[in-house]
Amino acid sequence: MRSSKSRSRNKNNNRNRQSGNNLNRVFDSSGPEGKVRGTPQQIIEKYNQLARDAALGNDRVAAENFQQHSEHYTRLHAEAQREIDARREVQERENRERQQARNEQHQPRPDNNQPPRNAQQPQNANAKDPAAADQPDVAAMPDPADVGLVDTPEQAAPKARRARKPKAEPKAEPNAAGSADPEAPKAAE
Repeated sequence: MRSSKSRSRNKNNNRNRQSGNNLNRVFDSSGPEGKVRGTPQQIIEKYNQLARDAALGNDRVAAENFQQHSEHYTRLHAEAQREIDARREVQERENRERQQARNEQHQPRPDNNQPPRNAQQPQNANAKDPAAADQPDVAAMPDPADVGLVDTPEQAAPKARRARKPKAEPKAEPNAAGSADPEAPKAAE
């Protein structure tokens, strides 16, 4: 009899795997000079450098071989980039459609009796445009004191400060002779 564990182990393995190429995927390339490991862009740069070195060493066959390896990874890189761009376009289109649906949901539907809101007519035909009205001259404005406005603390004149009294000098203690004068001779004991 079979165990149910073996069936459940492989059940979800293929669901988490990403399909297609990924620009950040690491490849192991077995080239003529040994293994080259890295992302497609890194491998392309490595094979191009090896092709330049081989060309400088007058080895045209090796240079062509490295260029073919580079071209292969260039195609992988381009395919991965196309897939990413296609996914991005689909996602942006879905986001625009969702946003448009949200905007349509939140806009009130106009009644058939009223003109649309985006018409160039003002909402109230009797209302005057304040910008079109005559503006008062600032110099002709009345004095705030005449209007009866209250002065704010910032507008009020600063209060006059009282002059301080000079500090009194400390009183000298009387010495043993009984005089308060510090320069008086002390009495002999």
